[in-house]
Amino acid sequence: MNQTPPYLVGLVGTGVSPSLTPALHMAEARALGIDYVYRTIDLTTLGLAPDQLPDILAWARRLGFDALNITHPCKRLVVEYLDRIDPLAQALGSVNTVLFTEDGLAGYNTDTTGFETAFRTGLPGVAVDDVVLIGAGGAGSAVADALLRVGTERLTIVDIDAERAAELATDLTRRHALEVGNATTDALPGLLASASGLVHCTPTGMKEHPGTPFSPHLLRPEIWVADIVYRPLDTALLRAARDAGCATLDGGRMAVHQAADAFRLITGHEPDPDRMIRHFHHLVAPDRVPA
Repeated sequence: MNQTPPYLVGLVGTGVSPSLTPALHMAEARALGIDYVYRTIDLTTLGLAPDQLPDILAWARRLGFDALNITHPCKRLVVEYLDRIDPLAQALGSVNTVLFTEDGLAGYNTDTTGFETAFRTGLPGVAVDDVVLIGAGGAGSAVADALLRVGTERLTIVDIDAERAAELATDLTRRHALEVGNATTDALPGLLASASGLVHCTPTGMKEHPGTPFSPHLLRPEIWVADIVYRPLDTALLRAARDAGCATLDGGRMAVHQAADAFRLITGHEPDPDRMIRHFHHLVAPDRVPA
């Protein structure tokens, strides 16, 4: 009989109550014979503000939590309250996994490693010489870093906020010693005319924000298209991309691989990503609307 106390993990952020992450983690733990309890700490539901994050971290530690996953709007805020930060997370200035260790709070970013693995396994062998990334927020920053690590030669950050796109491009250029471009959305026709790939990192396409981030007429069969939105899994952008003959990558792979990386950090056990992907598809099945 397993005498090890169960892992206690939480997810901190606004509007996280419907998250699939707890079910995904706990199902993998059950498959590995690990006692694992994962609960959401929804700031909206609890009436808490992001600036109460130091208190939330202290409460969690006192209540015996082993780790917390951190999401919007706390990924950057949490950095200053940590005792130790993984170099990759430090470079990004964003943390989505916090471990409570004997030596204090340790922070990691599995968004960027999760996308890297998702990309390598989901679009193996595609050209990465000229990639356009739409969305310069926290997710875009993590994905952009991963794209440069997989060998992207020319990366252009596109955002409706020109200043935000320029800031991210400057940071990436400084850290990777490779010139990263930036542009606003009105430059997309010219950029997509020669791009080898496109990654979409904005909320457009989610149930609450339906539609596509640009006219699908700009797509060419030579472009591969990745979308990090996973609810719905089959976004309007991905459907349009398939209709245009593009290779595609849905957001489910990133969601699963970032969860797998976090699970590994928290437990020290090796998860089975393929099993987690199968369970993820089971979890999102109710979201699918018959054609």
